[in-house]
Amino acid sequence: MQQPRLIDLTRILGPATPGVSLDQSRTVARDGWNARTLHLYSHAGTHMDAQTHFDAGAGTIDAKPLSRCMGWAWVVDLEGIGDRESITIAHLGAVAEHFAPGECLLLRTGWSRHFGDPARYRDRLPRIADDLAHWCADHRVNVLGVEPPSVADVNDLGEVTRIHKILLGADVTIVEGLINLSALREPKVFLIAAPLRIENGDGCPCRAFAFEGLCPETLPFSPDFP
Repeated sequence: MQQPRLIDLTRILGPATPGVSLDQSRTVARDGWNARTLHLYSHAGTHMDAQTHFDAGAGTIDAKPLSRCMGWAWVVDLEGIGDRESITIAHLGAVAEHFAPGECLLLRTGWSRHFGDPARYRDRLPRIADDLAHWCADHRVNVLGVEPPSVADVNDLGEVTRIHKILLGADVTIVEGLINLSALREPKVFLIAAPLRIENGDGCPCRAFAFEGLCPETLPFSPDFP
């Protein structure tokens, strides 16, 4: 029997990541141990949004159930999508027909390769269209994962607010800034995105990863959507 395969989908947080700085606070030579003070923007790198990020409800990161941070995820292949292109229901293809309420979506656009070029990575990102946002809400998508740093145009406050409110208002967990989706070989994987439990958090960097080769009966827990 083939062993399950684990794929890390998380960008490393470091000085090259916007919103991150790492200060050396202790050293072995001076204090007897090494330690750093981490300064993290709540939406830096691979991160999760909470409802309070856009005043779309009372939900915060620390109150988010773990069941809303994982689940079976369909991988939608959108490699080659254009700059600023709207991702619509039509882009889901056959996934839209097979999707079951409570499952997750991973949109593989290849956009993570543009990290380091903010004029493209941040300002020309492909984004979720209104019809797809409403589809995700209506179909009770558990986690929506994307490679760009946002699901909407960050330079258009009206759009970025509207799309986030549609999704977060329907309790869709949003994970942005994913990497390495090109390494996924199967059309459906088991996704986990685990944020720090920050009090009243509007968002938080998270460790996102996927398992291939799992079957429901091998899981020691039930990730069913509530």
